[in-house]
Amino acid sequence: MTHSATTFPIHRVYFIGLGAIGLKYAARLHDLDAGLVKVIASARRMAALRTQPATVNGKRYDFSFLEPGQPAAPADLLFVAVKAGQLPQAIEDLRGFVGPNTCVVSLMNGISSEEQIGAVIGASHMLYANVYMDAVRDGNAVTYHDIGRIVFGEQDNTCRSARVDAIAALFQRAGIPCVVPDNMMRAHWAKFMVNAGINQASAVLRAPYGTFQVNAHARALMIAAAEEVVALSRCAGIGLGPEDIQNFLNIMDSLTPTAKTSMLQDIEAGRPTEVDLFAGTIIALGQRYGVPTPVNATLYQIIKAMETGTPLSNGSSNGSSSTLQNASHNASQNG
Repeated sequence: MTHSATTFPIHRVYFIGLGAIGLKYAARLHDLDAGLVKVIASARRMAALRTQPATVNGKRYDFSFLEPGQPAAPADLLFVAVKAGQLPQAIEDLRGFVGPNTCVVSLMNGISSEEQIGAVIGASHMLYANVYMDAVRDGNAVTYHDIGRIVFGEQDNTCRSARVDAIAALFQRAGIPCVVPDNMMRAHWAKFMVNAGINQASAVLRAPYGTFQVNAHARALMIAAAEEVVALSRCAGIGLGPEDIQNFLNIMDSLTPTAKTSMLQDIEAGRPTEVDLFAGTIIALGQRYGVPTPVNATLYQIIKAMETGTPLSNGSSNGSSSTLQNASHNASQNG
């Protein structure tokens, strides 16, 4: 039995984080009702966005802003869409906008942000979510071919809650595709598996999606990283299996060949990556459950080395090549 969406009214929607994901969905909700959306941002970030307003597919957006600590009515719905390294500050910044009935939805990658946010504001405020999309961010400009879909809900949606129904109705009105799976935690881990596979492999190979559609060696590396998540999921009681790997490959083969993962975009732009969120989490879970994770351990070291900005030339390319060969060997051993 489902509840009426009117039992969870949504009049104030706040966003914290205007990267590719946050900006894309904030824009779509702004198109629905400009008065509905406000963006939580520091004074410095607000000034930057006013000097160079955000654009989505070339359309300019002049959002209303809230500065952390500013008195304001609490959000009905609050989206968190920051990078992993920005999350601790974001939690502090959003606390003042959370009221007794505020629902918080993290659109971040990984499987840990909900627990981190909930530990501070209360787990009862949290819904789980992940996003399937391909988008390119260049400064405050985001472009995309397909807006993708948000997979979200309570941990168990076999009986849909009022707030899930209300948010799904809002998404429908705004033209945001969404899915509410019965078993949200399984869906959450499946997306984590996808990110661990393609994001990290694309970063070390500096390759767009098309490479993983046609290059058998690149595909093997990607699958090997994902299969370590499948092994961990069994220990965690989630139980991913071969069918989830196949679903991953089906998604991969449907993506725009020239599009790039967010981690590759971060590497190319010289920004910190989310490798700690992916390989770092996998390594820690492997240690907890006694499950070997050699592929992700290797990817972690390569990406961390790439983040330092050390040029991969002038004699250093041989070392990089050797490391990649080791990664390929690990992939073949685990594929």
